[in-house]
Amino acid sequence: MSFCKTLCFKSVAITIFLIQGLFTFVHSQSQTNERAQWFVDARFGMFIHWGVYSGAEGIWKGEKLRNDNDYAEWIFYRNRIEKDEYLTLLDRFDWETIDPEQWVILAKKAGMKYVTLTAKHHDGFALWDSKVSDYDIADHTNPKRDIVKELATACQKHGLKLGLYYSHWVDWEHPFGWDHTKEIYPITAEQYDQYWQEKVIPQMRELLTNYGPIGIIWFDMWINHSESIVTKAQLLQLKNLIRELQPGCLVNSRLGLSIEEDPDIDFRTLGDNQLGSNKLDYPWQSPATVAHSWGYHTQDTKWQSTTSLLQALISNVSLNGNYMLNIGPKSNGAVPFEIEQRMLQMGAWLDINGESIYGCGGFDLNKDQHDWGKITYKSMENGHYMLYLHVFRWPFNRQLSLTGVTTKPINAYVLADKSKLGLDFQHNEVLTEITLPALQPDQYVSVIALEFDQKPQIVEGLLARTIDDGFSLNHENIFSEAGDKSLRRYEKGGTVPPHMIIEQKYLSTWKIFVDQPEELNFDVSYSFQGEKPKGTIVVKAAGKELDHHVSPTGLTVGEPNRNWHIDNFTSHGIGSIYFPKTGVYEISMEIEAKKDNAIKFQWLWVERK
Repeated sequence: MSFCKTLCFKSVAITIFLIQGLFTFVHSQSQTNERAQWFVDARFGMFIHWGVYSGAEGIWKGEKLRNDNDYAEWIFYRNRIEKDEYLTLLDRFDWETIDPEQWVILAKKAGMKYVTLTAKHHDGFALWDSKVSDYDIADHTNPKRDIVKELATACQKHGLKLGLYYSHWVDWEHPFGWDHTKEIYPITAEQYDQYWQEKVIPQMRELLTNYGPIGIIWFDMWINHSESIVTKAQLLQLKNLIRELQPGCLVNSRLGLSIEEDPDIDFRTLGDNQLGSNKLDYPWQSPATVAHSWGYHTQDTKWQSTTSLLQALISNVSLNGNYMLNIGPKSNGAVPFEIEQRMLQMGAWLDINGESIYGCGGFDLNKDQHDWGKITYKSMENGHYMLYLHVFRWPFNRQLSLTGVTTKPINAYVLADKSKLGLDFQHNEVLTEITLPALQPDQYVSVIALEFDQKPQIVEGLLARTIDDGFSLNHENIFSEAGDKSLRRYEKGGTVPPHMIIEQKYLSTWKIFVDQPEELNFDVSYSFQGEKPKGTIVVKAAGKELDHHVSPTGLTVGEPNRNWHIDNFTSHGIGSIYFPKTGVYEISMEIEAKKDNAIKFQWLWVERK
């Protein structure tokens, strides 16, 4: 096929009847086993990092933790502390004030549905009365404490699921447990198996036997077993023990087995503070912190705002994910004020808007389709269906546009409004426009509920208008493309924007919905470093064509006084096109660069004249 035939798309208006074949239905999180159903409904949980390291607060003998990541729970390893000296940190604990029930109460007030405690972290110290080893809390407190038992009792009392973190791969206490100095001073597979059989398996048997129902055993091996000393047989032995003693208990992928390798793994754990990027049909979770460190660190002041934490929770749920937010209590059991404050604020928001989180999942529109926020979805017991529009950016004109849903809602209202007083809205083929209240209902994230009497249908591939009332056509939202290009992300501290480099010929297409006959203006942003005009950009839509001859844009200074000279990306008005009727239109852009004169395309902007 010739290049011309490949690139020559006819740009015409497409009525809604012609795109019926693109309709798809939203669907639920299908790859979820019966064990994990409560987990995908819960969506929000608490992580609790608390142990001997909490007494150090990130400082040992006047020296800060020896690593820029400042994970305070790693101080035993990072600062090369002797085992007996490490345990002297327990002398700083105020055992009369330490009450795990208060952590559970905080979790409940925060709207969380489960808690996960570091029963044994990498330091190898057990927070329960372990008969396997005297390296446990019961053997170093008087009277004896069993934090796992106290937490389990509190969870049962307050109706939260109990999760237990157990570091199986790494153990800095046992002579044959893995710590990374063994990269220098190796141990044998037989020695590691000795650790496994005499500590890991019997301790896990204790946890699975003595503390009632356990919702999650949360492992923390951040690499696959193939890259470690742990064998697949050992991991299967451990997983089978869980299945035998607690058949309903969930196991995460940081066991060392991926979901792809073993479908019996219940959910995938992302990296530390890694949020979701794609909608997945199996359960997954982000472990996250309010500041940076997991264990309490007195010098950690990188507090995220309540708004950013809520947006992280919402964004994950919109992609079928869970969010487990960490507290790092102090050695007296107290939760840092900044963390407690944000937890309570999130709980107050969930008291009003929790319907849009619990039991909800992702919707099948593109996750970045709307610049105003995120969408969650739920089917109701009464046979109705709900879309929850989480508005991160309140539109200037109070018009909230939902693009791509072809089913007309039967009601639209502010979720915080208990009366469900309807908001005015107009539905036009694939566009629903909602008139918002004059004032934003919530100081963090406002939620607009759309109710449907049938499952909402969608049309894929459409661009939505921005809250600036225009269309931003760029490399991230292309509908189709042909030809050669190379992509560049942000460079030079973000002063060079993302762009495509075109050295020969390239064509891209986008689809937009025009809700009324109107004339639209087109601007194109690019960088061209040739000395004189060379190359063309041709835009076609609605049977019309706009031709633009590329001109030099020169350089600019990205950062003053630092010899930071970068390509200048500038916007060029290239004309307007009249769209004669309501409908879906295809916009095509063909770029032709001349030899050794690359064109660096950034975006095409379309707005009302």
